Amino acid sequence: MMITSALRAFSHRRFFLFIVGHGVSLCGSWMQSMAHAWLVYRLTGSPFLLGFVEFLARSPILLFGVIGGAIADRWPRRRLLLVTHTLLALQALLLGVLTLSGRITIEWILGLAVFMGLVSVIEMPARQAFLTDLVPRSDIPSAIGLNSSMFNAARVIGPSAAGLVVATAGEGVCFVVNAVSYLVIIGCVLAIRMPTRRRSEPMGTTRLLKEGLAYAWSTPHVRSILRLATLLSLAALPFTTLLPVFAVDILDGGPGTFGILMGGTGVGALTAALYLARRASAEGLDGTIGRSVICFACGLLALAASPTMWLSVGALFLVGFGMVSSLAAANTLLQSLAPDAMRGRVVSLYVTVSLGMTIFGSLLAGTGATYMGAPLTVALGGCVTLFAAATYYASLPAIRRHIEEHRLFAPEELRAS
Repeated sequence: MMITSALRAFSHRRFFLFIVGHGVSLCGSWMQSMAHAWLVYRLTGSPFLLGFVEFLARSPILLFGVIGGAIADRWPRRRLLLVTHTLLALQALLLGVLTLSGRITIEWILGLAVFMGLVSVIEMPARQAFLTDLVPRSDIPSAIGLNSSMFNAARVIGPSAAGLVVATAGEGVCFVVNAVSYLVIIGCVLAIRMPTRRRSEPMGTTRLLKEGLAYAWSTPHVRSILRLATLLSLAALPFTTLLPVFAVDILDGGPGTFGILMGGTGVGALTAALYLARRASAEGLDGTIGRSVICFACGLLALAASPTMWLSVGALFLVGFGMVSSLAAANTLLQSLAPDAMRGRVVSLYVTVSLGMTIFGSLLAGTGATYMGAPLTVALGGCVTLFAAATYYASLPAIRRHIEEHRLFAPEELRAS
């Protein structure tokens, strides 16, 4: 019964097509992510530049993420995905060609990171909202859980494969593989036919933005989740920026060690995603979010104190489980309760704070690791994460009152009555 409940979104052909293509693309993306970080550290040996590259890649999301959400609500999402995935494939291909030819420089890396960030401003909210367009509202928890499962299965497969490829053939091959993987998802999206929807009178972008911000500010669960995601983005999520430092300077390893560390995070994340996918509804996720953030914090503190690789892998399992169970549960709750016409903007606000704010977190992590060391920097992040959990728990009573008063877990026709 649990497996059937978790997999029910697969009964929708369009969702199945999309998730298969997206899964292949994600493996390529994780290969590029690992190889990209390793290339930066190999070329520069600078923890600060590791953070700075992340800063440039995420800053467009922070600056323009809400606009990307408005675009995802205004224009056909399928068409947006075809355009953005093509551009991301070209970015990966250029990065691969430059690296394999020996002409890659830190300046090229920085410029291509900015380009990827600009494309992601539209791609991320369009993809997240398109995913839930493919299933009925009752199957949104299953769809998001399965998408998260695929994301985190790729988090295990991609870095592990990248560690082997980087050690034997170099980073450039990983970038070319990622470019090829985008062709798979482009083909799957082309095979999906969406029904023609009658659109309401189009609104200007400014009005769309104001409406989305007003909804977020006036809705307790949206406001609390965005505040929580902001704190996690600043203090907790940038731990990934420092994993090359842990692999080389703390554990005396190489690209294989880095791949194992990322794989440990991925196994924990995949476990959390499968756990969430089995849920029959979004009801009860408000409490899951708080417990998961505490798990995230404990994993970070354990990683900071770990002197060996296998203890670090165990700590990263907790980190991955807590990170994904909190962020995916928050995403599921937001999308399950958001009006259909508002979903792109709600997703963009969430992406803006959960990914865009990491630009400051990555800079803080890189600077902190330079002057205090990576372990102490991660430990401080764990302490701030515990504080974030406390602030979220303080807001739970208001969230639950709002959900009950507006019958947000009731069927759509009952809400409107």
